[in-house]
Amino acid sequence: MRRISMFQLQELVRLHRMGTKCHEVARLLGISPNTERSYRLALVTAGFLKGATAELPTEEELQRGVTAVMGDGCPAEQESTVQLWLGTIHAWSEDNAQPTAIYERLKREQPEFSGSLSAVKRACLRFKRQRGVQPEDVAIPVETLPGHTAQVDFGYVGKLFDPVKKTLRKAWVFVMILGYSRHVYCEIVFDQKIDTWLSLHINAFEWFGGVPEVVVPDNLKSAVIRAAFSPDDTVALNRCYRELARHYCFKIDPAPPYSPEKKGKVESSVKYVKRSFFLVYGTEFDADELQRRLALWCTETAGLRIHGTTRKQPLVVFKDIEQAKLRALPAVRFEPVIWKSVTVHRDTHVHFEQALYSVPWRWVGKKAWVRATLKSVQIYVDSTRVATHQRGRSGDRVTVEEHLPEGRRELRHRSRSYWLDRADRIGSETGKYVREVFDSDDVLEQLRKVQHIVTYVEGFPPYRVEAACKRASFFANYEYRALKRILTHGLETQPLPIPSAPRANNMNEPPRYARDITQMLEQQMEETYEPN
Repeated sequence: MRRISMFQLQELVRLHRMGTKCHEVARLLGISPNTERSYRLALVTAGFLKGATAELPTEEELQRGVTAVMGDGCPAEQESTVQLWLGTIHAWSEDNAQPTAIYERLKREQPEFSGSLSAVKRACLRFKRQRGVQPEDVAIPVETLPGHTAQVDFGYVGKLFDPVKKTLRKAWVFVMILGYSRHVYCEIVFDQKIDTWLSLHINAFEWFGGVPEVVVPDNLKSAVIRAAFSPDDTVALNRCYRELARHYCFKIDPAPPYSPEKKGKVESSVKYVKRSFFLVYGTEFDADELQRRLALWCTETAGLRIHGTTRKQPLVVFKDIEQAKLRALPAVRFEPVIWKSVTVHRDTHVHFEQALYSVPWRWVGKKAWVRATLKSVQIYVDSTRVATHQRGRSGDRVTVEEHLPEGRRELRHRSRSYWLDRADRIGSETGKYVREVFDSDDVLEQLRKVQHIVTYVEGFPPYRVEAACKRASFFANYEYRALKRILTHGLETQPLPIPSAPRANNMNEPPRYARDITQMLEQQMEETYEPN
């Protein structure tokens, strides 16, 4: 049976004393006929239905009389399935554990536990009612001074057509609302990445023509790396967001986790934008056209409406009072900066935004931070800048030769011309010998052998290298170990043997010891066909 208020109960007595029929009483009070009948019988037993209409019993008298007849009106309770664990549930709920967490812990730690999640929730709700309202349950209204606070948040608006990528994509609306005037800035985006997050703040500040003292964001990763779940926890802000705040001279005050009421202004504004704007325009237009209409809507509709709380027009309050209280925009527009934690890989490069950037080889395996702007990439290790590069495009490998180990950095060059140029710089004999090494095998690539030869001989005086290459070429010895042996033992100083002049070969006269072919054939035929 549904309970009714004492006011309704008093009205029920009045209507019956006026002679109103039972079904009409139920209709007028908005209760069922069964509920009306139950309370009517109780009132008859208590003797309240008879009397003058102008002299109705008080609400306290009615409550005592009905309770005496009907009791507390609650059905007899059955024993809860978590009865044996009520003490444990109470203790854990006092430590601010949520019902789901309590239920999961009971299942894990108590093998005999067979209660349901609903039973745990009912027990927690019962304890909360018994405890009554606590000071921390009270929402403290905060009066915001002009120009002091802005709240920001995202709201999902469904899939919109992206005119750049020519496809439907998930879209969000970014909302920044000024706490005093309730004037809003809204922008449609297709992601919540850090560079988008920073650009949205810049656009909002330029829209308002100033900067508030404090910005209250949610705990998304673009703003907060580590949230504070208790007063003892330390908040870790995103380094990119911190740089933006320094440039525009505002402070960041992240809302506590799971406390949307702490940024209720922007929560309500997001709902208002979705309900008032996106339900009207829907997905009829692409994102660019919707953004143009949304900008007009922020001033002409949202800005000129009578706000439900302040009972004033947000745009008028903003122009008359709050805009002058905002901090002035800096002289230089903020250049978006992205910080990202990376690792220096074995190839002495870090990976950032689909491109590779070199770092001095001694930092291989270390954690580093990339600070990237639209034009440059700076790499920090242990708060020290160790490399600076121009911003590359996707797929680029940006390498500084000095970042590679000396003596091995040259090995990254794979072209034949590069190694021939280095050999020619030593001398002509060296260049000639290296070309012969390259051409010594028509199938097997000789690049690795040439790399070892050139990098090795560069440590010797050029005149010795020239003589050694000339000697190795004379004997057609194109092995790295042969050239190394010549230089190690000083064999390049020994004179080369004088080659003997070959005998001129006259093709018209037969070799000295050659026999005539006709004589050989005649002799073979005589031996084969002897007469009998």
